[in-house]
Amino acid sequence: MSNALGATTTSAGPTVFVVYGATGDLAKRLVMPGFAALAAADLLPEKWVLIGSGRKAQPDDSYRDHVRKGLQEFGRGKNGVDDEVIESILPGLRFAGGGFTAEDPGELLDAIAAAKQEVGDDAQVVHYLALPPSTFQGYTEAIAAHGLAEGSRVVYEKPYGTSPESFEELDQLVQSVFDEQQVFRIDHFLGKEATQQLHVLRFANRMIEQLWSNEHVAQVQIDVPEVLGVDDRATFYDETGATLDMLVTHLLQVAAEVALDPPTDWTSDALAQARENVLAKFRPLDPTEVVLGQGTGYQEIKDVREGSTTDTFVAAKVWVDTPRWEGVPFVLRTGKKLAESHQHVTLVFKRPLNSPQHDDDAVPETLTFILSGNGSVEAGVTARRPGVSDDLVPGKLYLDLAALPNAEPLPPYAALLRDVLIGDRALFTTSAGLRDAWRVACPLLAERPELLPYEPGSWGPEAAEEIAAPFGWLTERGQSRS
Repeated sequence: MSNALGATTTSAGPTVFVVYGATGDLAKRLVMPGFAALAAADLLPEKWVLIGSGRKAQPDDSYRDHVRKGLQEFGRGKNGVDDEVIESILPGLRFAGGGFTAEDPGELLDAIAAAKQEVGDDAQVVHYLALPPSTFQGYTEAIAAHGLAEGSRVVYEKPYGTSPESFEELDQLVQSVFDEQQVFRIDHFLGKEATQQLHVLRFANRMIEQLWSNEHVAQVQIDVPEVLGVDDRATFYDETGATLDMLVTHLLQVAAEVALDPPTDWTSDALAQARENVLAKFRPLDPTEVVLGQGTGYQEIKDVREGSTTDTFVAAKVWVDTPRWEGVPFVLRTGKKLAESHQHVTLVFKRPLNSPQHDDDAVPETLTFILSGNGSVEAGVTARRPGVSDDLVPGKLYLDLAALPNAEPLPPYAALLRDVLIGDRALFTTSAGLRDAWRVACPLLAERPELLPYEPGSWGPEAAEEIAAPFGWLTERGQSRS
């Protein structure tokens, strides 16, 4: 399987998959459900072993029971992964306790050696750091110290660094231990089926590709509000906030997926290079074109620091200095405890020169990619109201991606895990691309705008409406499905 146009499916060979932080929240909620989804789709290697690494020693059966309970709670589907799927993967699970540091590998080296005896000495080793970013450096050093880097693959969760300085420090270490082709910096928004459709629908359809430029587009909106709060991960969130948790990672990467110029070919490397090339053309943020907010009551949440200035909302205007996008604002918004949850990318088109629509406040023509769930695409168009009226009214053309023939969409983490197993880096962030993302955000980190309050259940600070002017945030006006 590959995410570039025209590529073919590739099978993964024997694999030893090591999950660091195996009993943590991230592994339980996302990594193991993604792994189980691959098992349900029959996309795991024929021979594999998954080793959970943690500080406290425990029997393999105890770890298997932990994974079983997690999959029943967080696995795919209303009632969790099917029992048959759960039981099919449990025998492949092992646990290595004692922690893992450069000074002391705990039980992990013995567990990897035993796993290779089981699946083959030539097995691909995959290190998955399902850990807080503050631990990445220590675990990278430990992997190198114990001779586990050569020929392996390593997956880093986001955020990859928490500042431009920490990014550079971490990346210099990673680059000294691994070749770039071994490194998979995960961003699950790039693994979404609908995010992948952005470049496929654009380049595979002439009627869309011809409109994909400043000649026709007036504004691009990338809108990811959330109704959920941060109660279950307040310690992590209070150290990052909306800017680091979402803007520097997910939203800028999605913006690059929209803004990229045609790749030189449809290989995975060429697609990643095209995204990297356009990120280098993103202009650094102007703090006067950014609105930060903090929801009322945030500071009362357990584990949030007293007097915290962490932003739970950010709206920003981004400019892309390429001939294709000169003069077109990319407006990005995300926040916690807002009025609605959705994940939309919307191209807002200029009005036709000879349009019969004379109402300046009329809903503009749009093309919206809905990234949540299995994904869908909507075209917002203008039509005449049927009957004797000459009124012009908005309408929609709708494509449900899950309704396409033989559609078997994978959850984002499953899709990305599959790509790690087969070595496809098209949907992973590169070192250069992340460096440019930090460059774009740097002025905002150095000169933060005033933190504005907003009420839970609202759309955030009123000042954010100006970011999306003159159209306003279109999803607030009911123009797209959630």
